[in-house]
Amino acid sequence: MKKPAKKPSAPKVTKAVKAPAKKAGAPAKKKSAATTEPPATFISAQIDIGFGNHLTIRGSGPGLSWDTGVVMDNVGANLWTVTLLDATKPITFKILVNDLSWSTGADYVVAPGKSVTIFPTF
Repeated sequence: MKKPAKKPSAPKVTKAVKAPAKKAGAPAKKKSAATTEPPATFISAQIDIGFGNHLTIRGSGPGLSWDTGVVMDNVGANLWTVTLLDATKPITFKILVNDLSWSTGADYVVAPGKSVTIFPTF
């Protein structure tokens, strides 16, 4: 007598095994205080200079020159601002109307990373 033929066995199903998670590398190094950027310096001027005019700032400091003014932002009816980055020394400056008329009095000075509000006269 012949033995009955064996049924082919079903293929074995194996679950995929996830590889263990890789260990995180060394934590990122924080920048030392010596390599961080200096804080921004904020200069505001409160004055009504009339419709259609603008204020500029000239001086010595990052982005400033005594020869050509940087236009300040008009953020309110009588408020003008400028933000200077990367100052490491005190900033000396003057305000001008339309980059033509200089404010009267002595030059203004602000320490790096500080905020100052001035009330210029012309």
